[in-house]
Amino acid sequence: MEEKNLTIADIAQALGVSKTTVSRAISGKGRIGEETRRRVLAYIETHHYSPNVVAKGLAQNKTFNLGLVLPGDYHIVELPFFQKCMLGISRAASEAGYDVLISMVMADNITQLKRAVTNRKIDGAILTRTLTDDMAMKYLLENRLPFVAVGRAEDERVVQVDNDHRSACREMTSRLLDGGIRRIALIGNDENHIVTRSRMKGFEDAFAEKRGWSGSRQTFMNVREEREVERIVEGLLGQGVECVVGMDDFLCGCVLNALQKRRAAVPGQVQVVSFYDSTVLENRIPAVTSIRFDVEELGRTACELLLQMLDGEEPKRRTLLGYEVCMRESTR
Repeated sequence: MEEKNLTIADIAQALGVSKTTVSRAISGKGRIGEETRRRVLAYIETHHYSPNVVAKGLAQNKTFNLGLVLPGDYHIVELPFFQKCMLGISRAASEAGYDVLISMVMADNITQLKRAVTNRKIDGAILTRTLTDDMAMKYLLENRLPFVAVGRAEDERVVQVDNDHRSACREMTSRLLDGGIRRIALIGNDENHIVTRSRMKGFEDAFAEKRGWSGSRQTFMNVREEREVERIVEGLLGQGVECVVGMDDFLCGCVLNALQKRRAAVPGQVQVVSFYDSTVLENRIPAVTSIRFDVEELGRTACELLLQMLDGEEPKRRTLLGYEVCMRESTR
């Protein structure tokens, strides 16, 4: 008998037990004597048997697939975030014997996710973005499919993991104010994204703590195009702004480009900060002060929480991971 072709039936015949008994020993479920279980598992280990994932899935009523839900409307500069998050998820899933099935969704179209759930292709899902009115989240809750959200969610039923964006942005803004900044502006993106709101709250928290601070601050939200950033920056330069904060690396990159076009020196004339770090900003000249998050760890943690749920455990509902404030040349 060639070991590479070993089947459950072969194991049952060799040990003089039923195929059901072998299946129960493999799955760890069902009534079976402990001595028999040890015999089956010892035989499997000796002959290097690896159960077919389909057969194993049937035995445990599982697909051994996890759904990774990605936003179909992501901006190209967001790709590194989703790649790193996916890497952490994939590694944790692989270590647990699961594969990852990707579903792309839009804010108003979750057809791919619905198909994966309806056709029972996945055991659970991971949402990589949370919205204020989240159709995908509502659908998964209604269908009682285990899932974890990467990002903050208002619904307390949702198991969620996120970086502490609010504290990070508060700390960064406080450092700027303590450094003597008196005229500051924040350029932010889509307020429908919960991460945007978290970062905005952190920005506001810093000013609430600095009761004696006297200066001017401006905020520009729902900014999506580089031309819009250019118009904002042009107006700010006319007002003598001292520091411009981009809420993410895309907006910060647009700010830097606009300043370069107008030959405004960084940090000599204007300091520049990003609330999200990336290698693009780190390698700019000058390198940009920003906040670094371990995105791969974020993905891994989300996957581990989902695996706990699939194993019948009760996971922690809210998990906040840390951050690092990286002070670089753009604020020196």
